[in-house]
Amino acid sequence: MADTLEQVTIRKVTWRLLPFLFLMFIWCLIDRVNLAFAALTMNADLGFTSTMYSLGVSIFFLGYCTFEVPSNLLLERLGARLWLSRIMITWGIISASMAFITGLYGFCTLRVLLGLAEAGFFPGVVLYLTYWFPRAYRARVIAGFLVSVPLTGAFGAPLATSLMQIEGWGLRSWQWLFLLEGIPSVLIGIVSLWYLTDRPSKADWLRPEQRDWLERTIASERDEVEAAHGTFSAWQAMMEPRVLALCIVYIGSGTISYGVAYFLPQIIRGIGLSVFATGFVTAIPAFVGVAGMLTVGWYCDRSTEKRLLCGGVMLIAALGVAGVGWVGSSWWVLLPASLMAFFLEASRPTFWSLPSMFLSRSGAAAGIALINSVGNLGGVIGPLAIGWLRDQTHSFAGGLYFVAATTALAGIVVMLSGPRYVAARQAAF
Repeated sequence: MADTLEQVTIRKVTWRLLPFLFLMFIWCLIDRVNLAFAALTMNADLGFTSTMYSLGVSIFFLGYCTFEVPSNLLLERLGARLWLSRIMITWGIISASMAFITGLYGFCTLRVLLGLAEAGFFPGVVLYLTYWFPRAYRARVIAGFLVSVPLTGAFGAPLATSLMQIEGWGLRSWQWLFLLEGIPSVLIGIVSLWYLTDRPSKADWLRPEQRDWLERTIASERDEVEAAHGTFSAWQAMMEPRVLALCIVYIGSGTISYGVAYFLPQIIRGIGLSVFATGFVTAIPAFVGVAGMLTVGWYCDRSTEKRLLCGGVMLIAALGVAGVGWVGSSWWVLLPASLMAFFLEASRPTFWSLPSMFLSRSGAAAGIALINSVGNLGGVIGPLAIGWLRDQTHSFAGGLYFVAATTALAGIVVMLSGPRYVAARQAAF
């Protein structure tokens, strides 16, 4: 009977929350990386060099990293429904405003504001999922949520280049792209005020016995974590060595994620494709990434070696990005790009299953936010390295080799940190 109640409850919670959170994150990523496709014509229109473009890409993370921890603590205090809605509405308005930039200063200003507005969304959702799903389900649920990352490339790339076929009413193609992709974020944010529920205790869409089972299970697991590792305050969590180690690892992940995402369309267009065709070809590695995330996310919940699994797939992703640099702008680039996408996306659910193994309450809010905040410095390092080295060498290869080395180092760090063997259902790292 308990198993039946568990299965029915988890299924109901999954279908209620995950599709909507998935939709929210899809538009978050679309509004974050549509710049990569706008750059195909925007850079020439505004006279941006690769270094100037890289500066605008990277400066987003100045605002993002600064407000990440405060944002997650406010979510813990005010509730996910109100705070996630606020985040979506403000970033949608700012993203749409990117349509009206006229030079470098406006470009950088709006990118900083976009980072401030979006800060806290991803770690907030990861924290929110720990309120609703017991430990045995978290890696696969996070994988289901994070599949939006590669799907954004698969769906967002053709969408972006299709929207860029629009010209008229005094706006260029890249301006229409920012405007038409920013408005849905505002609308989704308004709907989320009504749709989301802060905690299981407030879920009137669950039966009383389902609410009771879910609250008891989550509370019991939280007590186990705190008995094994202690109760971390927000400050203690941010000073915890395991959290700091995960910050370093996530820098490597951010370096490859953003470094490649913001330049892969330009590399693929170098084959000789039109703007429109570039979007569809760029989607191919993204589809491969979906398979990697779902496959490894399912396996991770059954693995007793989550840390080694995470490090191993990051090392293979590093080989893939080095291959992209070696092959360059030819059709062969799709092979290493797909290898990189499969194993990079595979690393995400594995990585994000680790913090909740030893953090809870406000410690989890602060620790998860700090990991995401510091780790997203990779979004500064990767694009700047690729853009600057492109201007210096007239090739993407040097920057991509640098990104590959950074990612490989992160994979080694996560494999060497912590105890080697971890029981599948114990709160340990």
